[in-house]
Amino acid sequence: MIRLSLLARGQHHVQGRRCLLLSSASSFTSTHLLASRGSTFRSIPLSQDARAFSTSWRSFLPEKNSAGGNTAPADGERAKRPFRVAVIGSGPGGFYTAHRILKNVPEASIDMYEALPVPHGLVRFGVAPDHPEVKNVMHTFDEVAQNPNFTFIGNTSVGTYITPGSEKADLEISDLRAHYDAILLAYGAHEDRLLGVPNEQSLKGVMAARSFVGFYNGLPSEQGLEIDLSQSETAVVIGQGNVALDVARILLTPLEELRKTDLTEKMIKILERSRVKHVHVVGRRGPLEVAFTAKELREMLQLPDTTFHMDRDLLASEMERAGKTLERPRKRLMGLLEKGIKESKPDQPKSWSLLFLRSPLGFTGQNNQGQGQGQQLKTIELGINRLEGADSSQRAVATGEKESLDCGLAFRSIGYKSVGVQCVPFDERKGIVPNMDGKVVDADQNIVPGLYASGWLKRGPIGVIATTMADAYQTGDTIISDWVNGRPMLNGSSSHKEGGKPILELLHSKGHKTVSYEDWKKIEQKEIDLGAKAGKPREKFLTVEEMLKVLD
Repeated sequence: MIRLSLLARGQHHVQGRRCLLLSSASSFTSTHLLASRGSTFRSIPLSQDARAFSTSWRSFLPEKNSAGGNTAPADGERAKRPFRVAVIGSGPGGFYTAHRILKNVPEASIDMYEALPVPHGLVRFGVAPDHPEVKNVMHTFDEVAQNPNFTFIGNTSVGTYITPGSEKADLEISDLRAHYDAILLAYGAHEDRLLGVPNEQSLKGVMAARSFVGFYNGLPSEQGLEIDLSQSETAVVIGQGNVALDVARILLTPLEELRKTDLTEKMIKILERSRVKHVHVVGRRGPLEVAFTAKELREMLQLPDTTFHMDRDLLASEMERAGKTLERPRKRLMGLLEKGIKESKPDQPKSWSLLFLRSPLGFTGQNNQGQGQGQQLKTIELGINRLEGADSSQRAVATGEKESLDCGLAFRSIGYKSVGVQCVPFDERKGIVPNMDGKVVDADQNIVPGLYASGWLKRGPIGVIATTMADAYQTGDTIISDWVNGRPMLNGSSSHKEGGKPILELLHSKGHKTVSYEDWKKIEQKEIDLGAKAGKPREKFLTVEEMLKVLD
């Protein structure tokens, strides 16, 4: 990977990380921001283990003037020059924030950096293939990219992850700071949460739902995943959110229906050999606490030739316990479950079930020990729970009872997780960049001027795309307010910033191939052409090399 030297004079290495150190900290804290905005911020309480990498975040502090104050230019000075913003990540969080800024700040100029040659993040690699209507947001992103003040810089990673052994990025955050007024972090969540039980990472057939979703959606980094659906008729999904139901639905949907989607041909061939007929979706709490939406549930209940199972008595007792306190959306969801139980046809060739009050305790391989790489999953041990506490905050408590469930496939779907990058504050416990309305703060709640977060990196991996849009607009409004009101940005300097021009020049001089949005549309058109031959919307390229070859 290419390493650049765009650091401004005075920057130093810190514990092997390229970050600028200042001799003293800024007194510009979150309380100053609250006073200057004249409105109430939602303060995110930070844990003691929030990780700010020593003083590395101080590279974003405004410089002091001769009087000791922060050098923030007046409104008039800013209006005379472009507002240079770098966006790291090209998913919904990045695009919607860019859309908000470009719409409201005429002098804004945005460069969007993406590690892959193709944009759109979770929309391309996370949305289920049989949900094409959700992917229509890509048309909105295309409109944003047509703005003359927008530049897409694909095939260029920014920020080396803090995870030990992570591959060096093409650029570090510190490489950008001298060239922009603001940097928006919107690179999403790239890892999954572990169950923390024996053998979840050593047995064949046990995998992350995140990886499986990435695999069937064509994410290059997941194409090495070993998936064999011919080993067993039974699969288990741990978790009861939308992703869990996506996995179950892909496993049970008739293949002739999936062939019409943009599911990769590689996954189609695997499904052709599938023996999976029964899927259990397991949750540690009760039916009132499920995280999936009515839309996802309705699709599962409409699967052809598929019986639905769940504990009718548990559902009735939980609804009776909740009584009139049950909110309308939750009541509607429970009504769908009641209807599903009542209308489900018995003795169908396929089935799916919702299992409640169950927590995974461990996985066992075919030799009943489950130790060592390469063994095939045979059973999952589940602990039986009961619910305790007030209705609004019930928690699952182990009863000590256990049961075993035979299965050859298990998918953990208990949440995605963001990873921090060097020189940026990061709360490892919560898995987010600590922030207030999108404005990054450190462990002591000092504002980091000019640094912002959006999407899952800002609030955690929750919600749907519409949730991310609202969240991104909030961050966009925060950035706009800081700019038009003359608040400190990166370096606090009033000097003209060049944006990505010098960075692109250096990248190209080193032989690094960047991808423009025009280039991406060429890649996309080739995918569409290949898909048309198979009667589907597109056939995605599965490797970076295949994507770049289109541009040769």
